[in-house]
Amino acid sequence: MKHFLLVFSLLISGFFFSQTQPNLIPYPQKVELQKGEFIIPESLNLANNLPKKETDFLKKRLNLKFTNAQNQADNLLYSKLIEKGNVNKDYYSIDISPKQILIKSYTDRGYFLAVQTLIQMFETHKNGKIPALKIEDEPKFAWRGMHLDVSRHFFTVEEVKQYIDYLAMYKLNTFHWHLTDDQGWRIEIKKYPKLTQIGSKRKESMIGAYVDNTFDGKPYGPYFYTQEQIKEVVNYATERHITVVPEIEMPGHALAALSAYPELACTKGPFEPATKWGVFDDVFCPKEETFTFLENVLEEVIQLFPSQYIHIGGDECPKTRWKECAHCQNLIKKNNLKDEHGLQSYFIQRIEKYVNSKGRKIIGWDEILEGGLAPNAAVMSWTGIKGGIEAAKTNHYAVMTPGAYCYFDHYQGDPATEPNAFGGFTPLDKVYSYNPIPAELNAEQSKYIKGVQANLWTEYILDFKQVQYMIFPRLFALSEVGWGTSKPEKYKEFENRVVEHFKILDQMNINYAKSIYNIAGKVIPDKNGVSYELSTSQDPNGIKFTVDGSEPKANSFTYENPISIQKEMIIKSAYFENGQLKSAISSQNFTTSKTTGKTITLEHQPSENYSFGGAFTLVDGIVGNVKQLGKTWLGFQGKDVVATINFGRKTQFSEVYFNTLDNKGSWIHLAKSAQIFVSDDGKNFKMIEEIGKEEILSQKGKINIKVGSQNSKYLKIKIENAGIIPIGNPGADSKAWLFVDEIGAN
Repeated sequence: MKHFLLVFSLLISGFFFSQTQPNLIPYPQKVELQKGEFIIPESLNLANNLPKKETDFLKKRLNLKFTNAQNQADNLLYSKLIEKGNVNKDYYSIDISPKQILIKSYTDRGYFLAVQTLIQMFETHKNGKIPALKIEDEPKFAWRGMHLDVSRHFFTVEEVKQYIDYLAMYKLNTFHWHLTDDQGWRIEIKKYPKLTQIGSKRKESMIGAYVDNTFDGKPYGPYFYTQEQIKEVVNYATERHITVVPEIEMPGHALAALSAYPELACTKGPFEPATKWGVFDDVFCPKEETFTFLENVLEEVIQLFPSQYIHIGGDECPKTRWKECAHCQNLIKKNNLKDEHGLQSYFIQRIEKYVNSKGRKIIGWDEILEGGLAPNAAVMSWTGIKGGIEAAKTNHYAVMTPGAYCYFDHYQGDPATEPNAFGGFTPLDKVYSYNPIPAELNAEQSKYIKGVQANLWTEYILDFKQVQYMIFPRLFALSEVGWGTSKPEKYKEFENRVVEHFKILDQMNINYAKSIYNIAGKVIPDKNGVSYELSTSQDPNGIKFTVDGSEPKANSFTYENPISIQKEMIIKSAYFENGQLKSAISSQNFTTSKTTGKTITLEHQPSENYSFGGAFTLVDGIVGNVKQLGKTWLGFQGKDVVATINFGRKTQFSEVYFNTLDNKGSWIHLAKSAQIFVSDDGKNFKMIEEIGKEEILSQKGKINIKVGSQNSKYLKIKIENAGIIPIGNPGADSKAWLFVDEIGAN
């Protein structure tokens, strides 16, 4: 009987616990539930010692009356903690009892973080009752950042302020402001007025998918921020305990600057701000007048931004012009540099010495590792985690922002139902699964990981409503990852909190993606080939689908089990509630061949940014969309695709096909060659056919190879990467990308 009562007591307490857990994002480090409730009064009486500026945010956000009456008990109290030893200055605690709320912190910043938590407690308890509890909390990472590109598309001062508000709401503390690039120079530099007179406007802009190569024919700009506006934004962020880190791109991504001052290039020009997206060969030439120019620019930037770090870009700098430039080649010889990568290191180290002389430090994208890292530089690891690992192992600080998890310009839902985006596929659960500490680092090396950041590049983001859509709800996941309380194994619990926070976004009229409500489709292998598994964050009984390409209705098939795919078909699905359509309609085309659903292995793995589904993506029956580099392509930079397919038994076929992309503006090149092999034991392979570049070009990437009558258990295909991008192409001298999809045989 005692055992029964104990179990019953645990069940009841567990139920109580689950029902009263606060819907907070990021979730605090420690939450201890107490007995009772705090009844929200009509007016909240504030103690006299509350930090004023920070308390004003509470007053602005909450629809309550606030008083400082001396003749009644205070509802909100504050106690400033005394710093002893090595404490986290962002620590705070909140003790909510039935009578009052007590906040403790070491600093005003800690109090501000507590205020954000308290605001969420009020906003997620609209019934007027907040459960009594105690919170003890502090962030794990010192750098919790969001980036905004204002070069490709510009956003007003008021919009930038709103962006900063979003960061503050969810306890992010760093705003990375990408102010210059090929497509526009957005900051006033008084010593060089032509930067904004010429560099802040372009004659037109690219529109639609990159492969369409279409333009709007409309002048864009002049758009830039005056120095007074910069100061206004920096002050606004400082009041919210957010550091603004400016980025001035160098030595690449410099066309807007070279348009204004062409003498800083290796060639005479003329130049104009780029109208296309991508990477361009004309970069800053490392001559003395260039360094004088950049030092003068940075002098004004440093006066405007009090941040410890100044971001100097350093990414995607083609070496084409430097290779052809007599001055650059003489500089390489004079300084005993190995090559143009060494010249980039020389360039960055020159800039670092200047920035250090002003009492600041530089941070740059992970390409600044090329040729050797500057002595005091920090690395922003974006191409993957390798740059962060290399930096940390050499005692340099790193901020982790790998594209596969932290690029919010990627698709967050089914590309067919989402607005046009850069590519990639980074849904909410993937962001939430990220751990900024690489497994390759030991405890001491891990101390050099300063934190995590997400980036929002705006090539395909035309207005601020779209900015909101692309960052929410993924910013919620980033917030919790940066705070150090994310638990990927409990993603569903996090998703429930996200849904509650949608109500807050609705109240603030913030446009956000509802992709988590849409039907998610996953191809899985089965004994007959593949099946299509559908899922939703809602009641699975609400999923309706069709298999003939017609639009699903409330009386369509109700999803119960994975749908077997044994022939060409179009599956459309949607979520219905009480007979009403509640989601976007998802559509998926399937085509089948003798490879569909078979076991496949790869000798080289794809880039993490373009690896959704792994090797199985190549035999899942879904043909990639050439305009959407989301879920259906695998991307390999500088690597061949060597795939082996096991049919399971000897199988007859006479043709092999695959698709490969041609998009040179994005460094994506058609395959150089392809070879087909067969085997009966999986060890000894015989080549049966080979095609070269000319044939691949003639078939425009949709490759169909006749192989004669074959009967084998294993099929192996080697698709050769184009290698190093040749001079005269975007990204020259860099490793080419090879995108491949759907390897079939019939």
